[in-house]
Amino acid sequence: MSSSRRSGVLLHISSLPGGWGVGDFGSGARRFADFLQGAGFTIWQVLPLTPVLPVFGNSPYSSPSAFAGNPLFISPEGLCEEGLVSMNDITARVFPSAREADFAAAELCRRGLLSLAWENFNAQPESFAELRRDFECFRAEESWWLRDYALFSILKEKNGGRCWTEWPREFSARVTEALAAFAAENGDGISFVEFTQFIFYRQLAALASYCAERGVTLMGDLPIYVAWDSADVWSAPSLFDLDTDGAPRCVAGVPPDYFSPTGQRWGNPLYNWEAMRADGFAWWRGRLSHSLKYCGLMRVDHFRGLCAYWEIPASEPTAQNGCWRPALGREMLEAFHAERGLSAEELPLIAEDLGIITDDVRALMEDFSLPGMKVLMFAFGGDVADNPYAPHNIRPRSAVYTGTHDNDTAVGWWRGSSTVRERINFAAYAGQEVTRENVSRVMAHMALASVAEIAVLPAQDILGLDGSCRMNRPAEAAGNWGWRLLPAELDSLLPGSHGFPEKLRSLNILYGRFKEVN
Repeated sequence: MSSSRRSGVLLHISSLPGGWGVGDFGSGARRFADFLQGAGFTIWQVLPLTPVLPVFGNSPYSSPSAFAGNPLFISPEGLCEEGLVSMNDITARVFPSAREADFAAAELCRRGLLSLAWENFNAQPESFAELRRDFECFRAEESWWLRDYALFSILKEKNGGRCWTEWPREFSARVTEALAAFAAENGDGISFVEFTQFIFYRQLAALASYCAERGVTLMGDLPIYVAWDSADVWSAPSLFDLDTDGAPRCVAGVPPDYFSPTGQRWGNPLYNWEAMRADGFAWWRGRLSHSLKYCGLMRVDHFRGLCAYWEIPASEPTAQNGCWRPALGREMLEAFHAERGLSAEELPLIAEDLGIITDDVRALMEDFSLPGMKVLMFAFGGDVADNPYAPHNIRPRSAVYTGTHDNDTAVGWWRGSSTVRERINFAAYAGQEVTRENVSRVMAHMALASVAEIAVLPAQDILGLDGSCRMNRPAEAAGNWGWRLLPAELDSLLPGSHGFPEKLRSLNILYGRFKEVN
């Protein structure tokens, strides 16, 4: 990844305010991009944009597809601007923008509006002739993943939402004749799913373009593994470590450590790396290329899984009785950057390397010149002098964060989740009195002033919000992923709002992360 000092803000699309249940690609997103430009930030980091499911708590890290987009992010305003629905259609479905996302209401709203848009699209062919040409081009260009995802979605719906291994054998085993007959009988439903994805990516591309015009790059997030009950595993089972019935033979996780005596058993199927090598890692190359089509940067979650992975027998209830197995991530990255004609230094990836990292992972990151992540909240426990997250130990080739989506906010950390020793060390390091009122600002200054080439601040820390506004609590199965900005909070970030964006802009200029153009 080419080097230059820059900074960004972490805010997922779902966390934007708006009147249709969750944040989307509409006016709220454009206004947030305006804030980033005004404040001198050039990166907008989001979480995975793939579909979410209620059964997994609407986590963006547990999706039925590694390629599809989340229909909840489709903007009703955008549908109206395209002429696919009327203003009355969208205003009739507005409800107040609250602190917590209402995923169920948002799903009903988007489903209704998209169904209406599909009906109008088909009923008025002359009015949408240009849009139809774009749709057909999209279907042709993305058919390598889109057709299977649409088939999977309708098959799952017709089979009562059951896992694909519980479908009739001719469908779970992908018998060609059976799938062809099913597709013929359910052509409209399959086309509707494809249309929904077309609209999603059309709106995402428009947002990416809007951001680029303001000097802002979208930064995406790539989960290392995919869900078992997904279009990815159903459509290409040979690429995964499955038994003869299609169930995972072993599953992913991490071993026991200081924080968890039984480790973490995630349950995702593992990759069949040898099968992936046989076709030149086509699935991975397609996945990375697809993601980078819309996002100029990608964070790779659990990057160490590209060097070695913790293999847990599927029958084991915890991660204790697992073992390390080698992965072929180095070969995959070589194949990807060779395909794109890039040098190793130009690979637009950031490695999530938090936790215990071994020499082979460091070597892979070094060889591809990939920045790792440094989280300031981890820097002040114990011996700060030798702590790798302390600002004086951070290497330039890094992305420094005050905290991530899995951490408390800076205020929440200061008021509750930090230890007394951490608070004493932090104040001593800052060289000033630290309070609830200034801790977010002090930590933000520390990140922006560091030598790390990239500095990222969660939106909660820019606004000084407390721990009730954190995005995820990894130890808790429910109540996550729903936090949203209030409309007034977004208003307070916009240019002209009591000089706030100008102060941030001044800091980005002061620390060499933004240069004004005369």
